[in-house]
Amino acid sequence: MSTKTALTPRQQRFVAEYLVDLNGTQAAIRAGYSPKTARAIATENLTKPAVADAIAIEMARRSERTEITIDMVLKELAAIGFANAGDFFEWGPDGIVIRPKETLTREQQGVVAEVSQTVTKDGGSVRVKLHDKASALEKIGRHLGGFGAKVTVGVDPDDPLGALIRSIQGSALPLNDPNKTKPRE
Repeated sequence: MSTKTALTPRQQRFVAEYLVDLNGTQAAIRAGYSPKTARAIATENLTKPAVADAIAIEMARRSERTEITIDMVLKELAAIGFANAGDFFEWGPDGIVIRPKETLTREQQGVVAEVSQTVTKDGGSVRVKLHDKASALEKIGRHLGGFGAKVTVGVDPDDPLGALIRSIQGSALPLNDPNKTKPRE
């Protein structure tokens, strides 16, 4: 939390609720704000330095606790996004052959979303579904700043704690906009 401004109890609750699903509007509602104004309140809260700092700190603590980093998530997304069907199947005039599980790396196995088999008296079929490649590539692209995404970090760049948070989390939180009117408490 920021040492400059303490959070109100409702802001503290907002921070805790925001960390559940990173949905500001729903976090505001769960924190006790009116559903009619929840979206506006969430936007205001997320631009307040003390709230943004508290979120960044808690995200960094969670990352440290779980030992899950943004790099790990990006590697999983990359495995999905850059998966090649030829790694899983062979096809030609004689039909489709699915490679045995034992021949796939752990990373390749993680790309498989579903495997099902239907057996009938005439033979049956096997279905293999991979995770959504387009979605994974879009998430990677957004993280890298593509597709119009704005990647900012909501902590003071000169603050040693801010540097630690960025190195652990790699999180993107909104910076304060000095051109905005003063947010409500």
